[in-house]
Amino acid sequence: MRTPRIRLPHSLAGRLFATQIALVAAVVAGCAVFAYLADRDQAQESARRQVTAAAVAVAASPAVQTAVRERDPAVHLQPYAEQVRRDTGVDFVTIMSPGGVRWTHPDPLRIGERYLGHTEAALEGHTFSETYTGTLGPSVRTVAPVRDEDGRVTGLVSAGITVDAISAQVRDQILVFLGVALTVLAFGGAGTYLLIARLRRDTHGMNAAELARMRDYHEAALRAVREGLLMLDGRHRVALVNDGGRELLGLRGDVVGLPVTELGLPPSLTEALLAPGPRVDEVHLTDERVVVLNTSPVAGGERHGTVVTLRDHTELQALSGELDSVRGFAEALRSQAHEAANRLHAVVSLIELGRADEAVEFATAELELAQALTDRVVAAVAEPVLAALLLGKAAQANEHGVELVLTEDSRVDDGLLPPDLSARDLVTMLGNLIDNAVDASCASGARPPRVTVTVRADGAELLLRVGDTGPGVPPEAADEIFRRGWSTKTTPSGSGTPGGAPGGTLAGTGRGLGLALVRQAARRNAGTVALADAPAGGAEFTVRLPLQHVRTTEGVPV
Repeated sequence: MRTPRIRLPHSLAGRLFATQIALVAAVVAGCAVFAYLADRDQAQESARRQVTAAAVAVAASPAVQTAVRERDPAVHLQPYAEQVRRDTGVDFVTIMSPGGVRWTHPDPLRIGERYLGHTEAALEGHTFSETYTGTLGPSVRTVAPVRDEDGRVTGLVSAGITVDAISAQVRDQILVFLGVALTVLAFGGAGTYLLIARLRRDTHGMNAAELARMRDYHEAALRAVREGLLMLDGRHRVALVNDGGRELLGLRGDVVGLPVTELGLPPSLTEALLAPGPRVDEVHLTDERVVVLNTSPVAGGERHGTVVTLRDHTELQALSGELDSVRGFAEALRSQAHEAANRLHAVVSLIELGRADEAVEFATAELELAQALTDRVVAAVAEPVLAALLLGKAAQANEHGVELVLTEDSRVDDGLLPPDLSARDLVTMLGNLIDNAVDASCASGARPPRVTVTVRADGAELLLRVGDTGPGVPPEAADEIFRRGWSTKTTPSGSGTPGGAPGGTLAGTGRGLGLALVRQAARRNAGTVALADAPAGGAEFTVRLPLQHVRTTEGVPV
């Protein structure tokens, strides 16, 4: 025959309920046992004091001291002893001779029999107590001597209460205590049930193992998701942030519990996080990244907080810039191909007209001009990425009617750049600076429009300097040009504004990020970006990158 298995509650709330009920029951049972033992001892001690008082009082009574000397003491002592017994509430009062012959007893038939118990100490003049089994059963009794005027022991008095009577008294007290204990247990169980019911709702009936497993999955999911997740409470303090959020926002240390205003974020990003309404696909800049922010308030009758998601668009923005450069190169190549075709037609026409010398002179002049620029760039800049970028940008600038000039002191040998200096960052920095300079030179109307580029290894650092002939940057706009939204492009109304010139526009998403990306790339490589006035009157940007630097993570050298 199979023994039925006891099914324990599986949910965490059920187990806690069972545990608490068992704990309360154990406490109540323990208290009951302790109360029983304590009451029993107390009842015995109380009975001992009661019978001692009765025995001593009877032994000291003058009537008793006189009656014990008479011929038949029982005649006078029996009624007296019964009256004392009823008045004091003891079970028996036995007055006896020094030899132990009873003169009184609750059962008159027992008068004249010998007393069952010890009397030696009383015969020596001492009052003592003991628990002894007599004719009425086990009892707590006290024996006191009766003395005459000379101090001689002329009789003995024994008063007692049976153990059954004491036990009955204890049982009555225990029953009262058990009633109180059961009431406490009932109220405690009801209160526990209400708390556990709330816990069951909050934990959806899951047990401890399921909650632990869910927490493990929760932690693993937060770490695995590359997107940033930030949760704010109703007071705009950080309640949770995953590793992706820490990386995207550049947070260090324990930020849980800190207000958003103390995270050291850019003002525009802080303002977006504090906004009461939702935000959708907003582009913001941190010191090193371009992030897209979405916020959603969490409400349940009242506002409880905000859930913020962050996506990294730094790489996407860099790729967009590279794509723009490739498109520009393609346009430049298409235009050059068209111009080459025109020149080829001119050469063919000169030959057909019999002017071979003019045809050779015209063709070699164009070749010499293009080859001179290529030779100049390749000779000065042996780094292939920078050389290719400069040649491509020169072709683009030429299509816009802008002359790109590489200064005489430009010099970068091949292999000089450290391997951890990203080629993409170099393209981002130098390419965006040249594009802005070309736009500014075109918009200024200066003749001839020119962009001056310096690329050289200057001691322990790489120097990238780009100057233009544009209108320059006013001092009050020197900080604004590096934030998101500043653009050298044309406003929607068509009024062109050079980069940094008065009236510079705040472009929409995806525009006005060039200089911000330049500064981010410089910071990632422990470099700096500085703005000054160009000798030709325009703006001049200088990027300095240490050649022996260690690439940074979250803005801190590692």
